[in-house]
Amino acid sequence: MNEESKLIQPLDPLARYNREAWDQQVENGQRWTQPVEAEVIARARKGDWEIVLTPSRPIPKNWFGSLSNAEVLCLASGGGQQVPILAAAGARVTVLDNSPRQLEQDRLVARREGLEIRTVLGDMRSMTKLGGESFDLIVHPCSNCFVPEIQPVWSECFRVLKAGGSLLAGFLKSVTFIFDENAVSEGKLEVRHRLPYSDQSHLTQAEIQKLQQAGEPLMFSHSLEQQIGGQLRAGFQLVDLYEDRDSEDLMSNYFAPYLATHARKPADPAV
Repeated sequence: MNEESKLIQPLDPLARYNREAWDQQVENGQRWTQPVEAEVIARARKGDWEIVLTPSRPIPKNWFGSLSNAEVLCLASGGGQQVPILAAAGARVTVLDNSPRQLEQDRLVARREGLEIRTVLGDMRSMTKLGGESFDLIVHPCSNCFVPEIQPVWSECFRVLKAGGSLLAGFLKSVTFIFDENAVSEGKLEVRHRLPYSDQSHLTQAEIQKLQQAGEPLMFSHSLEQQIGGQLRAGFQLVDLYEDRDSEDLMSNYFAPYLATHARKPADPAV
């Protein structure tokens, strides 16, 4: 197995805090930190595979193109799930994630299954150790809610993608952040917060301390203008999108809280 682990220092205390929080989520066995089983990898090697950007709806296969020897960046996508599946399906996979423990979950599966992956520790907003026009495909599941600004994420994605390459991204709609999380945990939807939302500015100090004690990462809302418009401003062309729900999420009983987009870097950068 060919592994490479490069350290990209976090840009700020928030990134350091969320790094430690996601490490704790691995310790807690959170659903997005649990490595896939051997049979999932065996099926992927035979061409029978699927991955998600959002909680439940698989990414359409026609969003990927050919994975055979494709250079794929799994961005903020550690946890032993998407990365080893794509590697088993024939891609050459690099994963950049802010959590060492999440990256170790990917390495665990790679060692177990004899897969080659490259791991990079770093902040999604600054991928300076990744060369420009290095990847055919970026897979970026719901994760940009853990940084306060996302235009740098889209700009970096555009830089590291080859001309004609695709960005597949999932995210939370900002409306999900208007509800009181305490009420949601009790099975009620109560409007509490004004958008844009930030755990740091909208929660009481006692609530923030409770999150910290539980090892929960801090979150931020981003508007559709920032999510989709931000990709367009970075230079991407929108190809397709879909919505998704989560059976474990109260809000999903009333609306689709998740959105996934397929965007492409023009084959001619001048377009």
